[in-house]
Amino acid sequence: MSLPPEKASELKQLIHQQLSKMDVHGRIREILAETIREELAPDQQHLSTEDLIKALRRRGIIDDVMKELNFVTDSVDQELPSSPKQTVGFDKQSTLKKTNVDPTRRYLYLQVLGGKAFLEHLQEPEPLPGQICSTFTLCLHYRNQRFRSKPVPCACEPDFHDGFLLEVHRESLGTESKVSVGILNIKLEMYPPLSQTLSQEVVNTQLALERQKTAEKERLFLVYAKQWWREYLQIRPSHNSRLVKIFAQDENGINRPVCSYVKPLRAGRLLDTPRQAARFVNVLGYERAPVIGGGGKQEQWCTLLAFLCRNKGDCEDHANLLCSLLLGYGLEAFVCVGTKAKGAPHAWVMTCGTDGTIMFWESLTGHRYIHKPTNPDGPPLAEQPKPLYPYRTIGCVFNHQMFLGNCQPSDAVETCIFDLNDESKWKPMSEEAIKSVCAPGATTSLPPFPPLCASTIDASVTSNEIEMQLRLLVSEHRKDLGLTTVWEDQLSYLLSPALASYEFERTTSISAGNEEFQDAIRRAVPDGHTFKGFPIHFVYRNARRAFATCLRSPFCEEIICCRGDQVRLAVRVRVFTYPESACAVWIMFACKYRSVL
Repeated sequence: MSLPPEKASELKQLIHQQLSKMDVHGRIREILAETIREELAPDQQHLSTEDLIKALRRRGIIDDVMKELNFVTDSVDQELPSSPKQTVGFDKQSTLKKTNVDPTRRYLYLQVLGGKAFLEHLQEPEPLPGQICSTFTLCLHYRNQRFRSKPVPCACEPDFHDGFLLEVHRESLGTESKVSVGILNIKLEMYPPLSQTLSQEVVNTQLALERQKTAEKERLFLVYAKQWWREYLQIRPSHNSRLVKIFAQDENGINRPVCSYVKPLRAGRLLDTPRQAARFVNVLGYERAPVIGGGGKQEQWCTLLAFLCRNKGDCEDHANLLCSLLLGYGLEAFVCVGTKAKGAPHAWVMTCGTDGTIMFWESLTGHRYIHKPTNPDGPPLAEQPKPLYPYRTIGCVFNHQMFLGNCQPSDAVETCIFDLNDESKWKPMSEEAIKSVCAPGATTSLPPFPPLCASTIDASVTSNEIEMQLRLLVSEHRKDLGLTTVWEDQLSYLLSPALASYEFERTTSISAGNEEFQDAIRRAVPDGHTFKGFPIHFVYRNARRAFATCLRSPFCEEIICCRGDQVRLAVRVRVFTYPESACAVWIMFACKYRSVL
């Protein structure tokens, strides 16, 4: 059986038009169905979509058309190892490669056609050719797929021109539309085009009903939260001074229950252990959100997507992410809200072991502390455990299912009993009330949690680049001081095990490999010579900035500016990569010289 040449040609032309605004789905069915009925089953009245696809495949029409379509993708952004599905996106103005598009699936092609009203950059001057300038990057999350646009210079009207191919799940099929989303001009186009099965009025009615249901759930939770707070104050009026936080404002100015910022998060194969997850969260940057317009600081909790895209955030953002990862590893984890030294508000993470062990996790440093409560009513001479953690008071703890307010006589962390089932010490919120607004799919206002992305940094290449830059900076600095510089490559290489050991210790709290490093250095340094080394750690990859920081240390400056007989210098850089392109950068400067008495 063969398709007539004139009909095959017409069919190919129609398929080529599927990325345009024309709805040719029905016409394709008519042509193919007519041919099949004529040659195989004249009396068959209905042909399924599967029958039509199989017929197109047998004739080789789909393969021919797909080879000629110009779908392309940026190889960096197409693969998400922690995601169950491979995402596809493409950008027509960068180094591209062909992308295989499954014709049996539905895709949404999203084009960003520009931006307007970025008023913070109203007076931004035009960047000169080759000049380093600030840039915007558009980050998208659609279901389990994530994309990033090309960076564009910051401007009041940034020149965004990117395209993304989103795979649409069957339950969310829609029709083509052109909308204005905020300040970005966005065009949405369905591929293949769909015949409209629901009127726009029906769609609008469904959306309105969902909004009403969401608003009613949120209103009822707010009423319940107010009632819970009144009951909490009745237990002891002094609780009003405790740091109990039920709602927090996100980056969009929306007040959300704090429980909605936490959810079990699985890292796939990107992170292997809870301690490695803590190290990953630790190397993400720390920064408090500034008030728009400047002039101070304000409390703002970022949604997970905003935090990951910025690669930096406040202590609450770090604590929420770490708690979510620990929950994903099956631990009973909670975010703690309280204060640290000098009464500064702070958030950290707590895990409760099956044996009753309470462990505090500091998300900004990766340190872990075992909590052993002191007895304030104990004998004066009785030995009390001395707390090593920096936390002073605690007002509440929460995760995605529970919220508990501390109602013990004292909110001092060192005296608190963390028996969360004892309602005389911890007043719980109703789990059903929390579930009504925080469970997945409970309300349409909760942003979904994105999957973690693998690092795009090549650790070896980046390490070499930073090391070469530091060598140049050291040589120039010594030249300005009238000193010559002689590098010893072998000594630099011998520093590698020490850097690996430092990172391993930061991750596991276990020291290993130090004996081998010291033995190798003793063999490399001749008798009568002195060796000095200075390791330092950064979470950024700017060599010049790191060098300026090193010079502020008297120990490091003494090595870099070393004077003496037979001076040999060494520097080693080791970059350890983590998800979301976060990294830990270890640098070690060293020198050896002949001691002169």
